Amino acid sequence: MNLSNLKPAVGSTRNEKRVGRGTGSGRGGTSTRGHKGAKSRSGYSKKSGFEGGQMPLQRRIPKFGFTNINRVEYKAVNLDVLAALTENGSTTTLDKDFFVNAGLASKNAKIKVLGRGEITKALEVHAHAFSKSAVEAIEKAGGKAVTL
Repeated sequence: MNLSNLKPAVGSTRNEKRVGRGTGSGRGGTSTRGHKGAKSRSGYSKKSGFEGGQMPLQRRIPKFGFTNINRVEYKAVNLDVLAALTENGSTTTLDKDFFVNAGLASKNAKIKVLGRGEITKALEVHAHAFSKSAVEAIEKAGGKAVTL
């Protein structure tokens, strides 16, 4: 056996339909497209979402809501996460690079520190925003909350 005498298994393939090759073929004339109408013509393509003239779903459903162009999205980081990251390390200054390296935020994200959990170590935390409870907890532990 070699590449020159390989064949598909018997019955696994069928001959292609040769459409539009005269009436003797049984598929001449309309070439399996039916009679007249847009679908029988070359170049026909249905518009996406077209429902045969019925009002399409996209137009039946009302517009809803709006997007506020001035919205600022923050990446939230809680105090218990900061405590876990700094419990065995010698780091006391947590800046943007620290959050990026720890995988808590991307380099373009704005960071907001929230007050869930407790910290016992004095930390200097640099972030774009802080909740009131987070600022209280950081200062109570002897640290500093610096807004970027």
